[in-house]
Amino acid sequence: MPAGPLRFDATEVREVLRMIESESLDVRAVTMGVSLRDSASEDLERTCGRIYEKLMRVAERLVPTTKAVHDDFAVPITSTRLAVTPLALVTEASRAPRIVPAALALDRAARELGVDYVGGFSALVEKGITPGDRALIDSIPEALAQTERVCSSVNVASTRAGINTDAVLEMGRVVKAVAEATAAAGGIGCARLVTFANIPDDNPFVAGALHGVGEGECVINVGCSGPGVVLSALKRLRAAGEPYDVATIAETIKRMAFKVTRAGELIGREVVRRLGPPVRFGVVDLSLAPTPAVGDSVAEILEAMGIEKAGAPGSVAALAMLTDAVKKGGVMASSAVGGLSGAFIPVSEDAGMVAAARAGALSIERLESMSAVCSVGLDMVAVPGDTTAETLAAIIADEIAIGVFNNKATGVRIIPVPGKQAGESVVYGGLLGEAYVQPVSRFRADGFVRLGGRIPAPLTALRN
Repeated sequence: MPAGPLRFDATEVREVLRMIESESLDVRAVTMGVSLRDSASEDLERTCGRIYEKLMRVAERLVPTTKAVHDDFAVPITSTRLAVTPLALVTEASRAPRIVPAALALDRAARELGVDYVGGFSALVEKGITPGDRALIDSIPEALAQTERVCSSVNVASTRAGINTDAVLEMGRVVKAVAEATAAAGGIGCARLVTFANIPDDNPFVAGALHGVGEGECVINVGCSGPGVVLSALKRLRAAGEPYDVATIAETIKRMAFKVTRAGELIGREVVRRLGPPVRFGVVDLSLAPTPAVGDSVAEILEAMGIEKAGAPGSVAALAMLTDAVKKGGVMASSAVGGLSGAFIPVSEDAGMVAAARAGALSIERLESMSAVCSVGLDMVAVPGDTTAETLAAIIADEIAIGVFNNKATGVRIIPVPGKQAGESVVYGGLLGEAYVQPVSRFRADGFVRLGGRIPAPLTALRN
Protein backbone atom coordinates (compact mmCIF):
# COMPACT_ATOMS: atom_id res chain seq x y z
CA MET A 1 0.00 0.00 0.00
CA PRO A 2 1.25 3.55 -0.62
CA ALA A 3 2.54 5.49 2.35
CA GLY A 4 -0.05 7.62 4.12
CA PRO A 5 0.17 11.41 4.17
CA LEU A 6 2.68 13.02 6.51
CA ARG A 7 1.08 15.15 9.17
CA PHE A 8 2.70 17.86 11.28
CA ASP A 9 1.40 18.96 14.67
CA ALA A 10 1.44 22.63 15.72
CA THR A 11 4.76 22.33 17.59
CA GLU A 12 6.50 20.81 14.56
CA VAL A 13 5.13 23.55 12.31
CA ARG A 14 6.52 26.26 14.61
CA GLU A 15 9.92 24.52 14.75
CA VAL A 16 10.10 24.19 10.97
CA LEU A 17 9.20 27.86 10.52
CA ARG A 18 12.03 28.80 12.89
CA MET A 19 14.45 26.61 10.95
CA ILE A 20 13.46 28.29 7.69
CA GLU A 21 13.57 31.85 9.00
CA SER A 22 16.81 31.78 11.00
CA GLU A 23 18.66 28.49 10.52
CA SER A 24 19.00 28.09 6.72
CA LEU A 25 16.74 25.04 6.42
CA ASP A 26 16.13 24.20 2.78
CA VAL A 27 15.36 21.36 0.44
CA ARG A 28 18.64 21.43 -1.43
CA ALA A 29 17.45 19.44 -4.44
CA VAL A 30 14.26 18.10 -5.96
CA THR A 31 15.56 15.74 -8.63
CA MET A 32 13.43 13.98 -11.21
CA GLY A 33 15.01 10.75 -12.38
CA VAL A 34 13.97 9.76 -15.92
CA SER A 35 14.66 6.47 -17.67
CA LEU A 36 16.11 6.92 -21.16
CA ARG A 37 16.41 3.20 -21.88
CA ASP A 38 13.73 3.55 -24.56
CA SER A 39 15.69 6.34 -26.32
CA ALA A 40 18.49 4.15 -27.68
CA SER A 41 18.89 3.63 -31.42
CA GLU A 42 21.64 2.81 -33.91
CA ASP A 43 21.74 6.44 -35.06
CA LEU A 44 23.20 9.01 -32.65
CA GLU A 45 21.20 11.91 -34.10
CA ARG A 46 17.96 9.96 -33.68
CA THR A 47 18.96 9.01 -30.12
CA CYS A 48 19.64 12.65 -29.25
CA GLY A 49 16.25 13.63 -30.65
CA ARG A 50 14.54 10.99 -28.53
CA ILE A 51 16.42 12.13 -25.42
CA TYR A 52 15.37 15.73 -25.91
CA GLU A 53 11.76 14.85 -26.73
CA LYS A 54 11.32 12.57 -23.73
CA LEU A 55 12.77 15.01 -21.22
CA MET A 56 10.65 17.86 -22.59
CA ARG A 57 7.54 15.69 -22.35
CA VAL A 58 8.09 13.99 -18.99
CA ALA A 59 9.59 16.97 -17.12
CA GLU A 60 7.45 19.71 -18.65
CA ARG A 61 5.68 20.51 -15.34
CA LEU A 62 8.60 19.90 -12.96
CA VAL A 63 9.79 23.47 -12.43
CA PRO A 64 6.32 25.09 -12.24
CA THR A 65 5.25 22.40 -9.76
CA THR A 66 8.25 22.82 -7.46
CA LYS A 67 7.77 26.58 -7.56
CA ALA A 68 4.10 26.19 -6.61
CA VAL A 69 5.00 23.85 -3.73
CA HIS A 70 7.63 26.33 -2.54
CA ASP A 71 5.09 29.16 -2.65
CA ASP A 72 2.43 27.16 -0.81
CA PHE A 73 4.63 25.61 1.88
CA ALA A 74 7.27 28.39 2.24
CA VAL A 75 10.07 25.80 2.44
CA PRO A 76 12.96 26.99 0.24
CA ILE A 77 13.78 24.64 -2.64
CA THR A 78 17.31 25.59 -3.68
CA SER A 79 17.47 23.78 -7.01
CA THR A 80 15.48 21.57 -9.35
CA ARG A 81 17.38 18.92 -11.27
CA LEU A 82 17.09 16.03 -13.69
CA ALA A 83 18.94 12.71 -13.57
CA VAL A 84 18.93 10.26 -16.45
CA THR A 85 20.01 6.72 -17.26
CA PRO A 86 23.81 6.61 -17.69
CA LEU A 87 24.30 7.97 -21.20
CA ALA A 88 26.99 5.43 -22.09
CA LEU A 89 24.25 2.77 -22.01
CA VAL A 90 21.79 4.86 -24.01
CA THR A 91 24.19 5.85 -26.81
CA GLU A 92 26.25 2.68 -27.15
CA ALA A 93 24.12 1.16 -29.93
CA SER A 94 25.05 4.09 -32.20
CA ARG A 95 28.72 3.02 -32.13
CA ALA A 96 29.63 6.72 -32.34
CA PRO A 97 33.25 7.43 -31.31
CA ARG A 98 32.16 10.67 -29.57
CA ILE A 99 28.78 11.48 -28.05
CA VAL A 100 29.04 15.21 -27.39
CA PRO A 101 25.73 15.77 -29.24
CA ALA A 102 23.99 13.76 -26.50
CA ALA A 103 25.37 16.15 -23.88
CA LEU A 104 24.15 19.09 -25.96
CA ALA A 105 20.68 17.51 -26.11
CA LEU A 106 20.64 17.17 -22.33
CA ASP A 107 21.80 20.75 -21.88
CA ARG A 108 19.23 22.13 -24.32
CA ALA A 109 16.40 20.30 -22.56
CA ALA A 110 17.59 21.42 -19.13
CA ARG A 111 17.84 25.04 -20.26
CA GLU A 112 14.41 25.09 -21.88
CA LEU A 113 12.79 23.32 -18.93
CA GLY A 114 14.43 25.73 -16.49
CA VAL A 115 16.14 23.06 -14.35
CA ASP A 116 19.48 23.90 -12.76
CA TYR A 117 21.40 20.74 -13.61
CA VAL A 118 21.02 17.43 -15.37
CA GLY A 119 23.10 14.48 -14.20
CA GLY A 120 23.75 11.23 -16.00
CA PHE A 121 26.43 11.91 -18.60
CA SER A 122 27.88 8.86 -16.96
CA ALA A 123 29.55 5.48 -17.40
CA LEU A 124 29.83 2.47 -15.11
CA VAL A 125 33.27 0.94 -15.66
CA GLU A 126 34.15 -0.71 -12.36
CA LYS A 127 34.96 -4.02 -14.06
CA GLY A 128 35.77 -3.05 -17.63
CA ILE A 129 35.30 -0.46 -20.36
CA THR A 130 33.07 -1.10 -23.40
CA PRO A 131 33.22 0.93 -26.63
CA GLY A 132 30.19 2.91 -25.45
CA ASP A 133 31.91 3.72 -22.17
CA ARG A 134 35.04 4.76 -24.05
CA ALA A 135 33.04 7.08 -26.30
CA LEU A 136 31.48 8.80 -23.31
CA ILE A 137 34.72 9.15 -21.33
CA ASP A 138 36.53 10.54 -24.37
CA SER A 139 33.71 13.06 -24.81
CA ILE A 140 33.70 14.43 -21.26
CA PRO A 141 36.16 17.36 -21.70
CA GLU A 142 34.42 18.71 -24.80
CA ALA A 143 30.95 18.01 -23.42
CA LEU A 144 31.53 19.90 -20.17
CA ALA A 145 33.24 22.76 -21.99
CA GLN A 146 30.27 23.18 -24.35
CA THR A 147 27.47 22.88 -21.78
CA GLU A 148 26.43 24.75 -18.65
CA ARG A 149 24.10 22.34 -16.84
CA VAL A 150 25.30 18.85 -17.71
CA CYS A 151 27.01 16.87 -14.95
CA SER A 152 29.19 13.84 -15.51
CA SER A 153 30.19 10.89 -13.35
CA VAL A 154 32.20 7.73 -13.89
CA ASN A 155 32.06 4.80 -11.50
CA VAL A 156 35.52 3.21 -11.54
CA ALA A 157 35.19 0.78 -8.63
CA SER A 158 32.86 -1.11 -6.35
CA THR A 159 33.25 -3.31 -3.32
CA ARG A 160 31.95 -6.28 -5.33
CA ALA A 161 34.16 -5.71 -8.39
CA GLY A 162 37.33 -4.07 -7.05
CA ILE A 163 39.10 -1.08 -8.59
CA ASN A 164 39.57 -0.62 -12.34
CA THR A 165 42.98 1.09 -12.28
CA ASP A 166 42.94 1.62 -16.07
CA ALA A 167 39.80 3.72 -15.57
CA VAL A 168 41.36 5.54 -12.61
CA LEU A 169 44.35 6.62 -14.71
CA GLU A 170 42.03 7.62 -17.53
CA MET A 171 40.02 9.79 -15.15
CA GLY A 172 43.20 11.54 -14.00
CA ARG A 173 43.77 12.49 -17.62
CA VAL A 174 40.12 13.48 -18.14
CA VAL A 175 40.10 15.75 -15.07
CA LYS A 176 43.23 17.46 -16.37
CA ALA A 177 41.68 17.89 -19.82
CA VAL A 178 38.42 19.29 -18.41
CA ALA A 179 40.37 21.87 -16.37
CA GLU A 180 42.27 22.94 -19.48
CA ALA A 181 39.11 23.06 -21.59
CA THR A 182 37.47 25.40 -19.06
CA ALA A 183 40.63 27.29 -18.06
CA ALA A 184 39.09 30.69 -18.78
CA ALA A 185 36.65 30.06 -15.90
CA GLY A 186 39.21 28.64 -13.48
CA GLY A 187 38.69 25.02 -14.51
CA ILE A 188 35.08 25.18 -13.37
CA GLY A 189 34.10 22.26 -15.60
CA CYS A 190 35.70 19.97 -13.01
CA ALA A 191 32.96 21.01 -10.55
CA ARG A 192 30.54 19.07 -12.76
CA LEU A 193 32.63 15.89 -12.87
CA VAL A 194 32.97 13.25 -10.17
CA THR A 195 34.82 9.93 -10.10
CA PHE A 196 32.99 7.40 -7.94
CA ALA A 197 33.24 4.10 -6.13
CA ASN A 198 29.95 2.37 -5.26
CA ILE A 199 27.87 5.05 -6.98
CA PRO A 200 24.24 4.95 -5.75
CA ASP A 201 21.38 4.57 -8.22
CA ASP A 202 19.20 7.21 -6.54
CA ASN A 203 21.49 10.12 -5.68
CA PRO A 204 19.72 13.49 -6.09
CA PHE A 205 22.93 15.51 -5.63
CA VAL A 206 25.11 16.66 -8.50
CA ALA A 207 27.59 16.03 -9.92
CA GLY A 208 26.96 12.35 -9.17
CA ALA A 209 23.23 12.23 -9.88
CA LEU A 210 22.02 9.55 -12.26
CA HIS A 211 18.93 7.39 -12.76
CA GLY A 212 20.01 3.83 -12.06
CA VAL A 213 19.16 1.01 -14.44
CA GLY A 214 17.11 -0.67 -11.71
CA GLU A 215 14.93 2.38 -11.16
CA GLY A 216 11.44 2.88 -12.56
CA GLU A 217 10.29 5.08 -15.42
CA CYS A 218 10.18 8.36 -13.49
CA VAL A 219 10.86 9.16 -9.82
CA ILE A 220 11.32 12.16 -7.56
CA ASN A 221 14.26 12.06 -5.16
CA VAL A 222 14.74 14.79 -2.57
CA GLY A 223 18.03 16.01 -1.12
CA CYS A 224 17.66 17.61 2.31
CA SER A 225 20.13 19.91 3.95
CA GLY A 226 20.32 21.72 7.27
CA PRO A 227 23.82 22.28 8.70
CA GLY A 228 22.51 25.59 10.06
CA VAL A 229 19.73 23.76 11.90
CA VAL A 230 22.19 21.39 13.60
CA LEU A 231 24.64 24.20 14.39
CA SER A 232 21.90 26.32 16.01
CA ALA A 233 20.77 23.36 18.11
CA LEU A 234 24.31 22.78 19.38
CA LYS A 235 24.69 26.47 20.20
CA ARG A 236 21.44 26.34 22.20
CA LEU A 237 22.72 23.27 24.00
CA ARG A 238 25.88 25.10 25.05
CA ALA A 239 24.00 28.27 26.01
CA ALA A 240 21.64 26.34 28.31
CA GLY A 241 24.42 25.97 30.86
CA GLU A 242 23.51 22.38 31.69
CA PRO A 243 26.14 19.61 31.74
CA TYR A 244 26.30 17.58 28.53
CA ASP A 245 28.55 14.98 26.92
CA VAL A 246 29.06 13.52 23.45
CA ALA A 247 25.99 11.29 23.82
CA THR A 248 23.88 14.39 24.48
CA ILE A 249 25.29 15.99 21.33
CA ALA A 250 24.47 12.88 19.31
CA GLU A 251 20.88 12.85 20.58
CA THR A 252 20.49 16.54 19.75
CA ILE A 253 21.71 15.96 16.19
CA LYS A 254 19.36 12.99 15.77
CA ARG A 255 16.36 15.10 16.75
CA MET A 256 17.29 17.83 14.30
CA ALA A 257 17.91 15.32 11.48
CA PHE A 258 14.49 13.83 12.17
CA LYS A 259 12.78 17.19 11.71
CA VAL A 260 14.78 18.09 8.59
CA THR A 261 13.98 14.73 6.99
CA ARG A 262 10.29 15.02 7.81
CA ALA A 263 10.15 18.41 6.10
CA GLY A 264 12.05 17.11 3.05
CA GLU A 265 9.81 14.10 2.58
CA LEU A 266 6.71 16.21 2.95
CA ILE A 267 7.88 18.46 0.11
CA GLY A 268 8.91 15.54 -2.10
CA ARG A 269 5.63 13.69 -1.71
CA GLU A 270 3.65 16.85 -2.41
CA VAL A 271 5.59 17.40 -5.64
CA VAL A 272 4.82 13.80 -6.64
CA ARG A 273 1.13 14.19 -5.78
CA ARG A 274 0.81 17.28 -7.96
CA LEU A 275 2.72 15.80 -10.89
CA GLY A 276 0.70 12.58 -10.82
CA PRO A 277 1.43 9.25 -12.58
CA PRO A 278 3.75 7.93 -13.85
CA VAL A 279 5.90 9.91 -11.39
CA ARG A 280 6.45 8.16 -8.07
CA PHE A 281 8.34 9.05 -4.90
CA GLY A 282 11.86 7.68 -4.63
CA VAL A 283 14.06 8.53 -1.65
CA VAL A 284 15.05 11.26 0.76
CA ASP A 285 18.80 11.84 0.82
CA LEU A 286 19.31 13.35 4.25
CA SER A 287 22.86 14.58 3.77
CA LEU A 288 23.99 17.75 5.51
CA ALA A 289 25.02 19.79 2.48
CA PRO A 290 26.68 23.11 3.38
CA THR A 291 26.68 26.40 1.49
CA PRO A 292 29.28 29.19 1.42
CA ALA A 293 27.07 31.20 3.82
CA VAL A 294 28.41 31.68 7.33
CA GLY A 295 26.42 29.54 9.77
CA ASP A 296 25.52 26.92 7.18
CA SER A 297 28.72 24.93 7.59
CA VAL A 298 29.66 21.37 8.58
CA ALA A 299 33.06 22.69 9.69
CA GLU A 300 31.34 25.05 12.13
CA ILE A 301 29.37 22.10 13.55
CA LEU A 302 32.64 20.29 14.30
CA GLU A 303 34.01 23.43 15.90
CA ALA A 304 30.85 23.78 18.01
CA MET A 305 31.68 20.32 19.39
CA GLY A 306 35.04 21.56 20.64
CA ILE A 307 37.33 21.08 17.61
CA GLU A 308 39.44 24.23 17.25
CA LYS A 309 39.54 23.98 13.43
CA ALA A 310 38.07 21.34 11.15
CA GLY A 311 40.88 18.91 10.42
CA ALA A 312 42.45 19.17 13.88
CA PRO A 313 42.93 15.97 15.92
CA GLY A 314 39.52 14.66 16.90
CA SER A 315 37.86 15.73 13.64
CA VAL A 316 37.37 12.18 12.37
CA ALA A 317 35.69 11.07 15.60
CA ALA A 318 33.45 14.15 15.69
CA LEU A 319 32.51 13.76 12.02
CA ALA A 320 31.78 10.06 12.52
CA MET A 321 29.38 10.87 15.35
CA LEU A 322 27.72 13.61 13.28
CA THR A 323 27.23 11.34 10.26
CA ASP A 324 25.87 8.47 12.32
CA ALA A 325 23.43 10.69 14.22
CA VAL A 326 22.17 12.27 11.00
CA LYS A 327 21.49 8.83 9.51
CA LYS A 328 19.77 7.54 12.64
CA GLY A 329 17.53 10.58 12.87
CA GLY A 330 16.66 10.39 9.19
CA VAL A 331 15.81 6.68 9.28
CA MET A 332 13.47 7.36 12.21
CA ALA A 333 11.66 9.97 10.10
CA SER A 334 11.35 8.10 6.81
CA SER A 335 11.36 4.58 5.44
CA ALA A 336 12.55 5.87 2.06
CA VAL A 337 16.08 7.02 2.87
CA GLY A 338 18.68 6.60 0.12
CA GLY A 339 21.22 8.39 -2.00
CA LEU A 340 24.39 9.24 -0.10
CA SER A 341 22.96 10.36 3.27
CA GLY A 342 25.42 11.69 5.84
CA ALA A 343 27.57 14.81 6.09
CA PHE A 344 29.13 16.43 3.03
CA ILE A 345 32.50 18.13 3.32
CA PRO A 346 32.90 19.98 -0.01
CA VAL A 347 35.75 22.36 0.69
CA SER A 348 34.92 25.32 -1.55
CA GLU A 349 31.19 25.14 -0.70
CA ASP A 350 31.74 25.40 3.06
CA ALA A 351 33.11 28.68 4.43
CA GLY A 352 34.40 26.91 7.54
CA MET A 353 36.25 24.33 5.47
CA VAL A 354 37.87 27.05 3.37
CA ALA A 355 39.02 28.81 6.55
CA ALA A 356 40.40 25.55 7.95
CA ALA A 357 42.29 24.81 4.73
CA ARG A 358 43.72 28.33 4.66
CA ALA A 359 44.83 27.98 8.29
CA GLY A 360 46.66 24.73 7.48
CA ALA A 361 44.38 22.50 9.58
CA LEU A 362 42.82 20.74 6.62
CA SER A 363 45.14 19.00 4.14
CA ILE A 364 44.14 16.65 1.35
CA GLU A 365 45.42 13.75 3.42
CA ARG A 366 43.31 14.84 6.40
CA LEU A 367 40.27 15.16 4.16
CA GLU A 368 40.85 11.58 2.99
CA SER A 369 40.82 10.29 6.56
CA MET A 370 37.64 12.24 7.30
CA SER A 371 35.97 10.89 4.17
CA ALA A 372 36.16 7.37 5.64
CA VAL A 373 33.27 8.28 7.97
CA CYS A 374 31.18 10.78 5.98
CA SER A 375 29.35 11.08 2.67
CA VAL A 376 31.18 11.27 -0.66
CA GLY A 377 34.92 11.96 -0.29
CA LEU A 378 37.32 14.55 -1.68
CA ASP A 379 34.76 17.09 -2.80
CA MET A 380 35.45 20.43 -4.48
CA VAL A 381 39.14 20.29 -3.63
CA ALA A 382 41.32 22.69 -5.62
CA VAL A 383 44.95 21.82 -6.36
CA PRO A 384 47.69 23.58 -8.37
CA GLY A 385 47.06 23.73 -12.10
CA ASP A 386 50.36 22.05 -12.91
CA THR A 387 49.44 18.88 -10.99
CA THR A 388 50.05 15.98 -13.37
CA ALA A 389 47.39 13.58 -14.60
CA GLU A 390 49.23 10.74 -12.87
CA THR A 391 49.19 12.51 -9.50
CA LEU A 392 45.50 13.30 -9.95
CA ALA A 393 44.91 9.62 -10.68
CA ALA A 394 46.85 8.61 -7.57
CA ILE A 395 44.76 10.95 -5.40
CA ILE A 396 41.61 9.50 -6.98
CA ALA A 397 42.89 5.96 -6.36
CA ASP A 398 43.45 6.63 -2.64
CA GLU A 399 39.94 7.96 -2.16
CA ILE A 400 38.34 5.22 -4.24
CA ALA A 401 40.14 2.59 -2.14
CA ILE A 402 38.57 4.06 1.00
CA GLY A 403 35.14 3.53 -0.53
CA VAL A 404 35.80 0.02 -1.81
CA PHE A 405 37.37 -1.34 1.36
CA ASN A 406 34.82 0.34 3.64
CA ASN A 407 31.86 -0.70 1.45
CA LYS A 408 30.60 2.88 1.08
CA ALA A 409 30.10 5.41 -1.69
CA THR A 410 33.05 7.73 -2.14
CA GLY A 411 33.84 10.17 -4.90
CA VAL A 412 36.36 12.73 -6.03
CA ARG A 413 35.63 16.21 -7.38
CA ILE A 414 39.07 17.70 -7.74
CA ILE A 415 39.97 20.88 -9.63
CA PRO A 416 43.50 21.47 -10.92
CA VAL A 417 43.05 25.23 -11.28
CA PRO A 418 44.90 26.45 -14.39
CA GLY A 419 47.56 29.05 -13.60
CA LYS A 420 47.12 28.80 -9.82
CA GLN A 421 49.60 27.60 -7.20
CA ALA A 422 49.12 26.37 -3.64
CA GLY A 423 47.97 29.17 -1.33
CA GLU A 424 46.07 31.07 -4.02
CA SER A 425 42.29 31.18 -4.39
CA VAL A 426 39.68 31.28 -7.10
CA VAL A 427 36.11 32.49 -6.58
CA TYR A 428 33.43 30.52 -8.44
CA GLY A 429 30.44 32.16 -6.79
CA GLY A 430 27.00 30.80 -5.97
CA LEU A 431 26.88 27.44 -4.22
CA LEU A 432 30.37 26.60 -5.52
CA GLY A 433 31.92 29.29 -3.30
CA GLU A 434 35.63 30.03 -3.11
CA ALA A 435 38.27 27.39 -3.82
CA TYR A 436 41.48 27.60 -1.81
CA VAL A 437 44.27 25.87 -3.75
CA GLN A 438 45.80 23.17 -1.55
CA PRO A 439 49.29 21.71 -1.96
CA VAL A 440 49.82 18.15 -3.13
CA SER A 441 52.71 15.89 -2.20
CA ARG A 442 55.89 16.46 -4.18
CA PHE A 443 56.42 12.70 -4.23
CA ARG A 444 55.05 10.81 -7.23
CA ALA A 445 53.22 7.51 -7.78
CA ASP A 446 53.44 7.43 -11.59
CA GLY A 447 54.86 3.92 -11.70
CA PHE A 448 51.99 2.55 -9.62
CA VAL A 449 49.09 4.22 -11.43
CA ARG A 450 50.50 3.21 -14.83
CA LEU A 451 50.56 -0.50 -13.96
CA GLY A 452 46.98 -1.00 -15.10
CA GLY A 453 44.70 -3.92 -14.40
CA ARG A 454 42.18 -4.34 -11.62
CA ILE A 455 42.77 -4.30 -7.88
CA PRO A 456 40.78 -7.35 -6.71
CA ALA A 457 37.67 -6.93 -4.62
CA PRO A 458 38.23 -7.15 -0.86
CA LEU A 459 37.27 -10.27 1.08
CA THR A 460 34.14 -8.48 2.35
CA ALA A 461 32.78 -8.69 -1.22
CA LEU A 462 32.26 -12.45 -0.84
CA ARG A 463 28.85 -12.33 0.78
CA ASN A 464 26.79 -14.85 -1.23
